[in-house]
Parts: sequence; C-alpha cells; structure tokens
Amino acid sequence: MAVPDAVLFDMDGTLVDTEGLWWEAVAAVAESLGRPLTPADLPHVHGRTVEDVAAHLLPGSPSVVAGLTGAFACRIEEDLRIVPGAAELLAGLAAVAIPTALVSASPRCIVELVLPRLGHPFDLVIANEDTARGKPYPDPYLEAVRRLGAAPGRCVAIEDSPAGIAAATAAGCHVLVAGPEHGLPSLGHVCAFPGG
Repeated sequence: MAVPDAVLFDMDGTLVDTEGLWWEAVAAVAESLGRPLTPADLPHVHGRTVEDVAAHLLPGSPSVVAGLTGAFACRIEEDLRIVPGAAELLAGLAAVAIPTALVSASPRCIVELVLPRLGHPFDLVIANEDTARGKPYPDPYLEAVRRLGAAPGRCVAIEDSPAGIAAATAAGCHVLVAGPEHGLPSLGHVCAFPGG
C-alpha cells in the first residue's frame, strides 16, 4: 500500500457536518444587519474565513466577526454531527502511523470546540489565525506541509468546498472531495493517491 507523507483534513463540512450551522449563523447575523442572505451569497460564505464573510456582509466592521463567531459557536455546542466515515478513516490513519493535520478556515476557538468530539490526536492543527491569507489561497495548506516537513505532492488533502479545493490544489496537494452527502473515503482510497 502506498503511503502519503500526510493527510490534511478540512474540518467544516468534511469531518463535521457544520456547513448548515455556519449558513444559519451567517443568516442570523445578516438578518440583524438588515441584509438577508440569498443564494447569490453562497460562494462568499461556504468555506470562507469569518473575516471574509464579515467583509462581505459589512465591510470595515470588526464587531461582525465577533457576532459571526459567537453565533456559530452556539450552534456547534447545540448540534454537532460527525460526517459518516470520519472516525473510521482517522482511526485507520492512526493505525498505520500516517501523519494527519487539520487545516481549517475556522477560528481557533471554533476548532477547539470541535477537536474533543473528533477524538483524534492530529499531528498539527492550522486554524484561520495561523496564516495571513485563508482559503481559497494556498497559504493554510502550504503552512501545514511546511510544519510537517512534507512535500505537497506527496500529501492528500480532503476537502468539501470550492474554496478549500482551490486552496489545496494551488498548494500542490492531491485532493479528494468529501462531505456529509458523500461521507469520507476509505483508507485504501486515500493511500492510492497518484504520488504513491
């Protein structure tokens, strides 16, 4: 079996089914600003950092960042579901000692709420605050592979959003698309990456 240098996971929408919770949080904040969301807002919300979404809703207002983060945190505490196959894949990677990293567009405070529920000792966690630019830029993935001492072309990134897929692809990683509707790939599928 081929072994990648590391497997890099997105969090929201990939390991945990939170994209709907994020949309609800953004919708509630947008409504309070007198700016109801429409389907046209989806590319500006799905897979984007809280700062990017805040700038989309109301440019130049730092209080929107805090409002979005708080609204999202409340929803995660009330209703967090793990994506089917996540626990099995994480356990399989641990069993064969393949390093794993969590590469999230969420703020660290949100990541810290989710990590205990995943029950997996990631070798590295990259949150929104760890790079100057978030997804869709490659910076979060490049930082993860740099810290792991891995080669991007020998890493597998598992993503669900267009912004995340663009970021991982631009970083030079092999990308597998996953999410709540598809579940997670098998260990064999992850290890059958083209660089193996």
